[in-house]
Amino acid sequence: MNKPFYFKEFTIDQDKTAMKVGTDAVLLGAWCSLETCPDTILDVGSGTGLVSLMLAQRSDAETIDAVEIDPNAYEQSVSNFEKSDWSDRLFCYHCSYQDFSEEMKEEDEEYDLIISNPPFYNDNFETNDTSRNTARFTSALSFKELLESTSKILSDSGVFTIIIPFKEEVTFVSLAGKYKLFLNRVCRVRGTDNSETKRSMLEFSFHLKELEETTIVIEKGRHEYTKEYVSLTKDFYLKM
Repeated sequence: MNKPFYFKEFTIDQDKTAMKVGTDAVLLGAWCSLETCPDTILDVGSGTGLVSLMLAQRSDAETIDAVEIDPNAYEQSVSNFEKSDWSDRLFCYHCSYQDFSEEMKEEDEEYDLIISNPPFYNDNFETNDTSRNTARFTSALSFKELLESTSKILSDSGVFTIIIPFKEEVTFVSLAGKYKLFLNRVCRVRGTDNSETKRSMLEFSFHLKELEETTIVIEKGRHEYTKEYVSLTKDFYLKM
């Protein structure tokens, strides 16, 4: 698992961090809308830096910042940014999102796109011990803290995109409403046609719009991917 992960236009080293390359991050980085042509992008909880690198490949954004509180993941992000073709546009901050958003707000800095694959919700970290899970999740960054911080530094026309477990969708959307963030797009993810919905990719803005709802199924059979999944990820995966 510590081997580098090779994508078409960049490589991810993942030897320093528990956050390995996973389907969630690839789905999020590929599905995230860039229709508003964001000039400033922020990746919250960058892990290996994968989502930031995908957005650097997909966009012309001048500034792609990342925030990572874990020291090993921070180092990994920095090193993956530095050896990419877009190192001049990528920058990682080693701090909590709460502190980062406070500082940016004081400096009147805003982002056109804020994106997050919250590390505390990756399956690798889920255990059968509920209290341990809860402690891990909230000590890293609770939904409330994530939304509160985002609402402070998202530009008026900006977009906030996230991937979370499907079972958390209703709670998260309701909480987002308290920060005047409205759900504009949702894509629900299933592993196969017969499996239950596992993830929700959500896109919010400060503007109420007609909701666009879609579903994506990843596989037809073992390692046999659906057309939709191939179409979404083919610019990244080597074998797509």
